[in-house]
Amino acid sequence: MKYLKIISLVLFFGLAAAHESNAQEVGIRFGNFYGNNVAIDGVFGLGQFSRIHADLSFGGNGVGLDALWNPIYRPVSTSDFNYYLGFGPSFYFGDPFAFGVAGEIGIEYAFEEVPIVIGLDWRPNLRIVENTDFLADQFGLNIRWRFGNDGSSSTN
Repeated sequence: MKYLKIISLVLFFGLAAAHESNAQEVGIRFGNFYGNNVAIDGVFGLGQFSRIHADLSFGGNGVGLDALWNPIYRPVSTSDFNYYLGFGPSFYFGDPFAFGVAGEIGIEYAFEEVPIVIGLDWRPNLRIVENTDFLADQFGLNIRWRFGNDGSSSTN
């Protein structure tokens, strides 16, 4: 019951942030996440070169949540590719409970003809609570539908 209240609160604030942000993407992430293989993947723009990249996964006898801040870097302004680095908190509400800090390195492509973004990322994770360890095997494939904006890129 305690975890349900925490998850409800996190979802409430996540939806409120999504409502207030300018560019939004929602989709699915395939890859490792605390023993879960699939997550709901969302991107919420904070400006032209900054965003929150969040994942919510179910399975593995628990619920996982990452909320990572990504400053966006585009080496060529006309490119549809985004290269990004990020970091933020990582939670696993299960048995045992886990809290840590995740990093993120990724690349994504935003299609112009259709509002779809496809990306690949690597998320090393340093767990601090309940056990202390480092997970370096967390890779993911992200497929998201882009809402809002003019359809050119996830951060415009």
